[in-house]
Amino acid sequence: MMDLSTEYLGLKLANPLVPSASPLSRDVDTAHRLEDAGASAIVMYSLFEEEVERSEEVINAFLHHHDLGHAEAGSYAPELPEYASLADEYLGQIFALKQALDIPVIASLNGVTSGGWIEYGRMLEESGADALELNLYQVAANSEESGAQVEQRYIEILNQLSQQVSLPITVKLSPYFSSLANFARQLKLAGASGLSLFNRFYQPDIDLEKLNIIPTLNLSTPNELLLRTHWIALLHGRVKISLAATGGIHSAEDVLKVMMAGADIAHLCSVLLKQGPDHLGKILKDLQTWLEVHEYESIEQLKGSMSHQHAPDPSAFERANYLQVLQHNRNKLQGSWD
Repeated sequence: MMDLSTEYLGLKLANPLVPSASPLSRDVDTAHRLEDAGASAIVMYSLFEEEVERSEEVINAFLHHHDLGHAEAGSYAPELPEYASLADEYLGQIFALKQALDIPVIASLNGVTSGGWIEYGRMLEESGADALELNLYQVAANSEESGAQVEQRYIEILNQLSQQVSLPITVKLSPYFSSLANFARQLKLAGASGLSLFNRFYQPDIDLEKLNIIPTLNLSTPNELLLRTHWIALLHGRVKISLAATGGIHSAEDVLKVMMAGADIAHLCSVLLKQGPDHLGKILKDLQTWLEVHEYESIEQLKGSMSHQHAPDPSAFERANYLQVLQHNRNKLQGSWD
């Protein structure tokens, strides 16, 4: 029988298909469908630093108004909006998922500064989370802050969080670091058990008629997978840490590529939002069929077989590939306009 099991963050998983942080985890029934389709674990939607801090501000304002000592002041006391309870709702959803599912539940914290929000890591652990994803989402646009300072701030956040929890922590990164391999090693030394590559920054657009900056949300495409595959192949075996591929994985073929590069799991999101949670079952079936046809006995046999360390031509992952690509595609690069 085909062995699809893999290990990620010290967790033994039945297969490498793990839905990433998304609205899919907000509903227990949907999470059940993902588990029934074959998901080996699930990542919760993120709890944001801003949500935690805003909740605390509203509560403090509420208590302040009630401390004024004037009866009429009560009429000015703000009602606690739904926003104020988001952190508690998040903790409750972790508990509900743990009660309903048999697969590991990975909580997700999203933030970029040191602060009290990090203390929620301990509450996430107490609510039953099996691991924790630290999503460091920031556009580094401060011209006064160096790349080294950005990296050091991330490491400090990881250190603070590590002191709050005994859970394994995976760090979700963007690709925009000047020396990603070195930074990966620093995060490992600072206590990270895994890396999730890569975060997708949502880019604002310009409305030419209203002259406004408008938010945009575009789901991923398989074209985005190339960058993830490239860096996972470079890091596999060089940094002893769990590796997750996230962004651009839409098919069994995509899963196979990142696993060959050296990933331990493949995160699914956009394809499930488009096709529905049951589509995970099709990807899992296609994955098993490919492995059987190509006479693999396990997913471990495949893992890392095309990484930088094991590829027939390692230079394909390095600068030498730049010239090769240009030479090979010289004619294709010129259109038919002449």
